[in-house]
Amino acid sequence: MTRDVPVAPAPSPAGPSSTARSEALFARARAVTPGGVNSPVRAFRSVGGVPRFIASAHGAYLTDVDGARYIDYIGSWGPMILGHDHPAVREAVAHALSGGTSFGAPSAREVELAELVTRLTGTDKVRFTSSGTEATMSALRLARGFTGRKFIVKFRGNYHGHADGLLVEAGSGLMTNADGPLGAAAPSSAGVPPEYAALTLVTEYNDPAALDALMQERGAEIAAVIFEPVVGNAGVLVPTPDFVDALHRVKDAGALLIADEVMTGFRLSLSGATGLLGLEPDLSCWGKIIGGGLPVGAYGGRAEIMEFVSPQGPVYQAGTLSGNPLAMAAGLATLRTLEADPDIYARLDAYTARLAAGLQDAAHAAGVPISVNRIGSMLTAFHQGAPHGSVGSYAQAAGSDTAGFAAWFQGMLARGVYWAPSQFESIFVSAAHTDAELSTTLDAAHTAYTAAAGAAKGATS
Repeated sequence: MTRDVPVAPAPSPAGPSSTARSEALFARARAVTPGGVNSPVRAFRSVGGVPRFIASAHGAYLTDVDGARYIDYIGSWGPMILGHDHPAVREAVAHALSGGTSFGAPSAREVELAELVTRLTGTDKVRFTSSGTEATMSALRLARGFTGRKFIVKFRGNYHGHADGLLVEAGSGLMTNADGPLGAAAPSSAGVPPEYAALTLVTEYNDPAALDALMQERGAEIAAVIFEPVVGNAGVLVPTPDFVDALHRVKDAGALLIADEVMTGFRLSLSGATGLLGLEPDLSCWGKIIGGGLPVGAYGGRAEIMEFVSPQGPVYQAGTLSGNPLAMAAGLATLRTLEADPDIYARLDAYTARLAAGLQDAAHAAGVPISVNRIGSMLTAFHQGAPHGSVGSYAQAAGSDTAGFAAWFQGMLARGVYWAPSQFESIFVSAAHTDAELSTTLDAAHTAYTAAAGAAKGATS
């Protein structure tokens, strides 16, 4: 099986035992950056230990500042579907760099990438931003401007970026207003005014009856329902057919349906999760892969809606670095490489299926209960005894054994495998992962599950 990325030899099971340089950098970072990191999950707070400071990444591997090499299953949280430092992406960015880093004016690459994204997704028009958060908040502003309504609906545990109106029931620190009207909720972050959060109504993912009830009571006030087609920030949660049907019914009340494909867009298929699952949103949001690992976001949809965006329409949205030439070049190279390889998604799916089966076998042999949710190249191994695939909601995911996961995570890290440092995240397989990486990963998983089980028994004896 050939690959465009040279495959490095598998790392040694443990690698360097010292984390001195990462520890020193973390100490320096805490003095000048809140928590020592620029995005919270990087701090390793839910799994313990010192976050690894990365020096380089190539193919399926990360190398930290202490010289340890890891098989990487984060892939910069999704965009590295081709693997790190892919030759086509590297060459495209280098060529773009020779012409300048930012123009503050239109360029041909913006047009080319917009044409490619709209063709592959069946979208009429698209507007680029510099992040997924910008894309989702802009799509919601557009929905409000188009419908003339002010309320939006999101689902508990779905994460759509850190815009104020979306930081409601968006993570583990949940504060639900059980005595309020149907769907009411309080913000899950300090600094979000309750008055603003009150414009966001919340219901349960994969609960079609609850969504129908909310739309029946409040549908005439709702501008849009925003959702993750496949949830990745509560662990991987896959929508049921009945829930997909309920999502489409929100249009009957005049609300727009917004698919947040920042994580799943081009990750699960060339037409994203919406194409794979037969969804028909009015607007979609993208990020990650469409920038090939550089900062990017986008939102798009039907022409009649997108024509409300300034300067053509009354809904204002702007960004100095939107359509950045380096990000556009990286995105074009990534999507063109994906489109030119008709078997890539089948290979990603097959690797991830074998990974899921191997994890279940390793955990079962060690007596550790897990439930693996998987779709395409996304996977979460929940540390709980639910049957395979039965974790379908945030509430079910929250029942996982986070201490057990943390012990297993540390076991994997010590054996050269870099897993997502949270029980409630997806991991991502890339085209650079081969049989060698799979074998090393499953050997590490078997040892880590056995060690975690032994530690748990020792703690209770």
